[in-house]
Amino acid sequence: MESRAKAMGHGIHPILIVFPLGLLATSVIFDILYLITDRTGFQISAAYTMGAGIIGGLVAGVFGLIDWRAIPAGTRAKRVGAAHGLGNVVVLVLFAVSWLLRRSADNWDPNALALICSFAGIVLAGVTGWLGGELVERLGVSVSDEASVNAPSSLHRSTGRPRARGV
Repeated sequence: MESRAKAMGHGIHPILIVFPLGLLATSVIFDILYLITDRTGFQISAAYTMGAGIIGGLVAGVFGLIDWRAIPAGTRAKRVGAAHGLGNVVVLVLFAVSWLLRRSADNWDPNALALICSFAGIVLAGVTGWLGGELVERLGVSVSDEASVNAPSSLHRSTGRPRARGV
């Protein structure tokens, strides 16, 4: 089934998810660097990248919800999509709690709970990312029915003729 929210022939959700995922992972890297070096600046960078990642995740989630609603009810794809989406809501909540705890501290210093939330969030993001891959790679969600190894560009106008998959 094809994505319902598209831009120039491609699903918007898969395009957008790279930003929050990269930003949230980068915030965890900054946290680790801060813990190793105790240098001021890393914790501030972690907070800013985390904030941007949370905002990006909310935007990507809107388009993911649009696509999920189009998946037929009672299918494995619908169940996997629900776990993927709900898991990502938990990821964003964990990072939001971490961000709020830092916001109330001097110089955005993370306390133990803030670090636990962000570390748990990135581990869960790995699981939900795998579920998203399962939706696309295994279940074909957001993949065009006309997809094949020799399909024309998504910007090319379709002739309306169905193509055989994998040909």
